[in-house]
Amino acid sequence: MTDLCSLTAVELTARYASGDLSPVAVTKAALARAEAVQPAVNAFVFTDAEGALAQAAAAEERWARGAPAGPVDGVPVTVKDILLQRGHPTRRGSAALPAGAGPWAEDAPAVARLRESGAVFLGKTTTPEFGWKGVTDAPLSGATGNPYAPERTAGGSSGGSAAAVALGAGPLSLGTDGGGSVRIPASFCGIFALKPTYGRVPLYPASAFGTLAHVGPMTSDAADAALLLDVIARPDPRDWSQLAPPARPFREALTAGEGGLAGLRVAWSPTLGGVVVAPDVAAAVRGAVERLAGLGAEVTETDPPLPPLPEVLAAFHTLWFSGAARVTQHFDEAQRAAMDPGLREIVAQGAGYGALDYLAAVDVRMAMGRLMGAFHEEYDLLLTPTLPITAFGAGTEVPEGSGLERWTEWTPFTYPFNMTQQPAASVPCGTGADGLPVGLQLVGARHADALVLRAAHALYAAGVAGIPAPALGAPAPGDLAPGDLAPGDLATGAPGRGR
Repeated sequence: MTDLCSLTAVELTARYASGDLSPVAVTKAALARAEAVQPAVNAFVFTDAEGALAQAAAAEERWARGAPAGPVDGVPVTVKDILLQRGHPTRRGSAALPAGAGPWAEDAPAVARLRESGAVFLGKTTTPEFGWKGVTDAPLSGATGNPYAPERTAGGSSGGSAAAVALGAGPLSLGTDGGGSVRIPASFCGIFALKPTYGRVPLYPASAFGTLAHVGPMTSDAADAALLLDVIARPDPRDWSQLAPPARPFREALTAGEGGLAGLRVAWSPTLGGVVVAPDVAAAVRGAVERLAGLGAEVTETDPPLPPLPEVLAAFHTLWFSGAARVTQHFDEAQRAAMDPGLREIVAQGAGYGALDYLAAVDVRMAMGRLMGAFHEEYDLLLTPTLPITAFGAGTEVPEGSGLERWTEWTPFTYPFNMTQQPAASVPCGTGADGLPVGLQLVGARHADALVLRAAHALYAAGVAGIPAPALGAPAPGDLAPGDLAPGDLATGAPGRGR
């Protein structure tokens, strides 16, 4: 018996097309799963059962006519509460924003493309305030727990999205990534996530964090990410910095004959020039790299020619903290008092930078981009750990007792590639000694999104990527599953006999 919530988006749409599975039945199961896991992990700001079921019923009618609205018609999707969604509030994790602000009349570009394609919106997922840090807790919504150990963090800032996907509350989610915010929680929660090349997915409104901020797919595997990226990478006139549409669908890069790794030139950097990595994490990632080499890739252990990490970190802080100051600059005293204390600290620091400080950070960023461009003339992909550690306690910005001050100190593998605007993905490659997920990061040259997806897909196909689902997301007795439904129920979405 297959749990409906364990099916990927690719599997769902194939079964919708054959007529043996109902979007309404799948949506009911996803909503039930979201409700069941919410008390343990706090992944959702809200769910919209009425709206989701209405969208699912419309999708079911389209599939019955053989006229789906798009490649994700009827697939349950969640949206990080940073992105606008028409008809629902976007609070961005902030208790400082008025609850009645709005009128919430627009979709963000990626949300609009999903709506046009018939996606079913289950609800919005948690984020730290304005997505400012690499864990997900906020004064507005509290902390989001890890699906494998709810007392640990899900990571951030797209932690709610990662937890929802890992637990089967919709196979697709939209996250945002300004310094690792889809890859960090993907690594901690054992799912796949891609930060595309900057501009590949249009963004509106423009982020206060500027061209560090990307929108990316968070999914069960690389094939689902390619499916989702094909939808959300479509143009939108509201983003003046968007790239031209891709030359061909990303899904085509995953097809037989193009999905292998033979001859791929791969650089493997286990420490990015000196990062201290937990031994169990290092062992899991190295094992995945060795398996990749066994699939035919030409792997060379080497570090990319980046500036020293302290210099990179200082430049990133200048850019990131300035963006935080910008997004909150109009707050009054009462609003500032309601902010996350850590956010108040970086806002104060960001407000102290001058134009020359900012431009000096831009200079570092441009040098990094030039160096990585030359590096990828020699190597097709760069592999690193996604993170040097597994998930730590929820509700803290840094691991307790670590002596660290800011989230950027334990995420040295992710934020550099926001600065260079390169595509980067996190693939689950095993678990640490504590049984929690470990991620392998795949980085490509700018515009090489299809190559990153192709390599990740090959890892899934070879059994290198992916880990067992968390026990918390396992179907309980009576959960809706195909084995519980009569054939007519599958076509109509009527409740199964097990209900």
